[in-house]
Amino acid sequence: ALKGRPVDKGLILVAASEAQLEFLLAGLSPQQRATLSATWPGPTTWLVPHNGRVPAWVHGQHNTVAVRVSAHPAVSALCSIWGGPLVSTSANPAGRHPPRAAYQVKRYFKDQLDYLLAGAVGPSGRPTEIRDLASGRTVRL
Repeated sequence: ALKGRPVDKGLILVAASEAQLEFLLAGLSPQQRATLSATWPGPTTWLVPHNGRVPAWVHGQHNTVAVRVSAHPAVSALCSIWGGPLVSTSANPAGRHPPRAAYQVKRYFKDQLDYLLAGAVGPSGRPTEIRDLASGRTVRL
C-alpha cells in the first residue's frame, strides 16, 4: 500500500541460503537446482513454482514466485537472524526510479517508515535480473 504497487504483480522472497528456500525448491529437477546454484548468492532472481506454499499477496496473480539468495551482507544477515526468507521490494513508489541512497528513500516516504536500515546498495546500479526457471526466459534485465 505504501508503494502504491498493484497486489497482482507479486513480490520477491530473498534468502541467506538455498536451504531457506527449500520449501519452494524441493520439487525442482537436479538440473534446475544446478541452474539456481550457479547464480546464487547473487543478483539473479528466479521465478519458481510456488505450489500454493506462499500467500497470494506474495505471488500475486502468478503460479510462480520470485526468489533470490542475496549476496548483500545486510540482507543475508537479516534473513539469517530471522531464520528464513523475507519479502523484498524496491524502496520507491510504483513507477518511480529506485533510490540509490537513504535520503532518496526518505524523500519518497517522508515519515511513513518505521525504520531505515543503514547500508549501501549493490554496485550494479540497476534492479536485479529476473528469469523464469521453466523457460530460461529473462523477464527483467
